[in-house]
Amino acid sequence: MGQKINPNSYRMGSYRTWDSKWFAKGKEFTKTLHEDLKVRNFVEKKLKEAGLSRIEILRTSHNVTLNVYTGRPGNIIGKGGSAVEELKAALEKMTGDKYIINIREVKKPTLDARLAAENIVQQIEKRISYRRAAKMLIEKALEAGALGAKVLVAGRLNGVEISRSEFFTKGKVPLQTLRADIDYALVPAHTAYGLIGVKVWIFRGMVFKKKSAPEDQMATAE
Repeated sequence: MGQKINPNSYRMGSYRTWDSKWFAKGKEFTKTLHEDLKVRNFVEKKLKEAGLSRIEILRTSHNVTLNVYTGRPGNIIGKGGSAVEELKAALEKMTGDKYIINIREVKKPTLDARLAAENIVQQIEKRISYRRAAKMLIEKALEAGALGAKVLVAGRLNGVEISRSEFFTKGKVPLQTLRADIDYALVPAHTAYGLIGVKVWIFRGMVFKKKSAPEDQMATAE
């Protein structure tokens, strides 16, 4: 079971919550859902080099609040907040809604699966050994306080003819324990010989009470 279910969605409702929070009826649901996907794709493409962790969308009857979690908030905010205003104007022009954008810093990027996976992807795309990149990431995660970490790299590794997969793991990663705070991400690496998938699981400890977000990992960037 642990190999087939997304660890994030598996824990939805226990201590994790949804990244999109809104209510719609009938045809409005389809319209709002597709608008969410459009906004996410646009922001991810626009902030590709800014160390994006996740995007949270909260809709009310008056405006849309966008919480952007990132490892490098300065790259998104820009000089005097100019980059945020530019992003806000582009989103409002694209959807016609009023936007409020909050940039939130991930205080420990080595404990964030998305940022960790992107780090490995960048190294693979620069032709650095995937083994070295995966092992270094796991060591850094454990040093930062993780209780366990696991990395799966799959595809035409080192450009070989037949694709294969390799696992790297250290510590414990209890995928079937609902109260286990496990962060998961899948990011593809674009190489000259095709796509290489990188999956990262990071076990950050046990959660014994419901929480909406790992606030101990996050801090709002002023």
